[in-house]
Amino acid sequence: PSPRCSVSQNKLVERCERLQLQSAAIARHVDQVLPAKDQGVLSAASAARELVIQRLLLVGKACENEEQRLLERVHAEEERAHQSILTQQVHWTEALHKLDALRTYLVDVITNLDDQSLLRAEQEIFERTEVAEGILEPQESLKLNFNQTCVQSPLLHRLWACAVLCCLTGSQEIHIDEKTLSPHLSLSEDKRTLTFSPKKAKVDLDCPERFDHWPNALATAPFHSGLCVWKVSVEQSCAYKLGVCYSSVPRKGSANEGRLGFNAASWVFSRYDKEFRFLHAGQPQPVELIKAPAEIGVLLDFAGGELLFYDPNSCAILFSHREAFLEPVYPVFAVAHQSISLLL
Repeated sequence: PSPRCSVSQNKLVERCERLQLQSAAIARHVDQVLPAKDQGVLSAASAARELVIQRLLLVGKACENEEQRLLERVHAEEERAHQSILTQQVHWTEALHKLDALRTYLVDVITNLDDQSLLRAEQEIFERTEVAEGILEPQESLKLNFNQTCVQSPLLHRLWACAVLCCLTGSQEIHIDEKTLSPHLSLSEDKRTLTFSPKKAKVDLDCPERFDHWPNALATAPFHSGLCVWKVSVEQSCAYKLGVCYSSVPRKGSANEGRLGFNAASWVFSRYDKEFRFLHAGQPQPVELIKAPAEIGVLLDFAGGELLFYDPNSCAILFSHREAFLEPVYPVFAVAHQSISLLL
């Protein structure tokens, strides 16, 4: 054959050899690699199932143990309070009998004794009345109340919080009440962003709903039952507060009482520069954070008396507070630097 033909033949032979090698590699992949991979997947899936089962069993066991422990504490507290009430009943029943006997005795003395006999009985009368005077008036006692702290459990609290946060699908629809807006704050067109300005805007300061000095704002509607959650973007601000308050929160004047968290009607998570705190009734509680959260979620369990602040991105609990709320509470906000925004 001609040189040119030989070159073509050689190329075809090389091509065939490459195809053969390629086919052999594919066959080996199909016959060996994929079955091994399939077996590996089966083994990994089996191990994953075992891990899930083992971990859930461990969680379940921990929950069972915690349930038993807490139920025993509840029963013990119930028994303690019940026994205290029974003891009080016996004590005051005896006191009633003593007082009734004394009254009967005194009536009999007044009715039946003459003056001389009355004088002779003076010492006995004194002794009996002295015993009566030692019987004090009943007073309210904490010993007679059921102590709710018997159900406090860090494990149960964190499991409950994680379960709630994982099950919640979205935020509550919250609208900011423009009538409450401090003259230092402005509200965006979409009614979701509060922006601070050191210069006061010209607004009606006589409006009774308005905060006239401190940079606060209130939501339009309160919560009075159930689980409520809302989220706020705070990455633009290094000075803000968010939480809940009663409608009675002070709104006028520059006194410290008007600052959120410095009165008995507000509960707020606060940031000022690099300092994070929970504030209520002027009693700050420091919150140690490694980094400033870009978003903060607020979870309110009204009936359970739980106010919880968390990071929506990691579901990490930043701070939680227990409070028996006596009236509906409003979401409340304060901004003293840049802006914060409500998230959907």
